[in-house]
Amino acid sequence: MAHPAVVKDLVEQYETLRALHADNGSPAARRRMDDVAYTRCVSTGTRDIDTDLVAARHRLPGARPQDDSLLTAG
Repeated sequence: MAHPAVVKDLVEQYETLRALHADNGSPAARRRMDDVAYTRCVSTGTRDIDTDLVAARHRLPGARPQDDSLLTAG
């Protein structure tokens, strides 16, 4: 498992890329988004982007077990 600061950075990068619609952007933007998603999955020990996001958010400071208040509607 990656350090929570690393996980936080990866979540922020992914959310920024998603907000900028990188998945519909240039090949370089899509590749960067895929790279960040893959790195997040590796850092949380998951294989699915949605599962990874839940796991990543629970690794962030302030998260509590059984707490989904950090989750956003996707």
